[in-house]
Amino acid sequence: MTQTVRNVDDLRATIAGPVLGPADPGYDEARALWNGDIDRRPALIVRCGSAQEVAAAVGFGRERGLEIAVRGGGHAYSGTSVCDDGLMIDLSRMNAVTVDPAARIARVGGGATLADLDAATQAHGLAVTGGVISHTGVGGLTLGGGMGWLVGTLGLAVDNLLGAEVVLADGRIVHAGPLSEPDLFWGLRGGGGNFGVVTEFTFALHPIGPEIQLGLFFWDLDQGADALRFCRDFLPTLPQRSGVLIGAGLTAPAAPFVPESFQGVAGHALVVVGFGSAAEHAAMIEPVRHGVPPRFELVTPMPYVALQQMLDDAAPWGIRGYEKAVDLDELTDDVITVLVEAAATKTSPMSFIPIFRLSGAFCDTGPDETAFGGSRSAHYVCNLNAIAPDADALATDRDWVRRTWAALKPFASNTGSYVNFLVEADQDRVRASYGPATYDRLAAVKYRYDPENLFHRNANIQPRGGAR
Repeated sequence: MTQTVRNVDDLRATIAGPVLGPADPGYDEARALWNGDIDRRPALIVRCGSAQEVAAAVGFGRERGLEIAVRGGGHAYSGTSVCDDGLMIDLSRMNAVTVDPAARIARVGGGATLADLDAATQAHGLAVTGGVISHTGVGGLTLGGGMGWLVGTLGLAVDNLLGAEVVLADGRIVHAGPLSEPDLFWGLRGGGGNFGVVTEFTFALHPIGPEIQLGLFFWDLDQGADALRFCRDFLPTLPQRSGVLIGAGLTAPAAPFVPESFQGVAGHALVVVGFGSAAEHAAMIEPVRHGVPPRFELVTPMPYVALQQMLDDAAPWGIRGYEKAVDLDELTDDVITVLVEAAATKTSPMSFIPIFRLSGAFCDTGPDETAFGGSRSAHYVCNLNAIAPDADALATDRDWVRRTWAALKPFASNTGSYVNFLVEADQDRVRASYGPATYDRLAAVKYRYDPENLFHRNANIQPRGGAR
């Protein structure tokens, strides 16, 4: 039962946008997230349009002891951006992106999606590292680190963050950057939403696009072990101006470029993106054809924005999802054995295992320069995705994810992990994800900026010296 919150009219008087309760039109739409398996009912949803309105909402919730959830893009598997019986601060109205092409800087509202960011920056042939699904929120992606197609070329999103406007737990609005609130700025670059509500990000942009080169290669399940061993040997040879993704257990779509006999068939895919010329890309991908010959391929130029939207249909809004992840130093033969078995035993055609290689520019930032959880050495992030249209199918593949994760865990890196893929974020896992030194430093920053742990719906950092 959703609680009744007193003096809502006081809040409505300070907010230009909607303040919604369970009886108001638009409430159910506003509380819905990308992950359709999440069904929570806040007492209030406040659709803020400025940092001042966010500060008013934070103060309202704090003074009444309400649970506070912050929604940016609403894309996370975890569903932490909505809560039962509390206050949901919705930033979706704050989605403006302003680009200074001469300075190569973008100012991005806390509620913007990658689609918003890419549309604005690509108008000038510029980009910054984003994810691989265009309706992902810029805020959540960035605060946890931010990897995507450009991570090898430009580093993480946080490596390109120049500053941020933040509403703190006490209602103050501050600017965090290298010279202003530097400890907070460090913590924001990987520490998640632990320190406040980021209402605007400032990014450095780089010349990318507007056209890129795509190479997609598909092997069937019988070729799995050989194909994945080839990928292991091939990917470290790629130049820095490339982007890669392995899709283990990916089901081939019913698309025109897929031969009819392979449509709806599970296998293994490799995507190699080139950010240079077509000739450079052709030379880059030539070894694929001579290694383990794929069953089919798609090699074509395409707009960068189309690349960013390419996997949207694999994770449509409202689908049910669950994930776990493992960082791996190498794709050893033992790891490949687990992946090959997992690819053959999933149930939902939408479930698969995207594997990201972090290398190139990702390694150029020192391990202490940001709060990113995990090694800055070249390695792989193996993301186990259960994606299904209904609860029963999701339950089956949730078990599949957990079994596969348990089988991979003995081979996992011991140098941390990517917190954006941490759905079941108990304290032991959060501490392990960051490692003791980074976690302790984050706990000190948390104590300074949010000593009562008001912002705890996240991969939570317990304040050093106090906790809610």
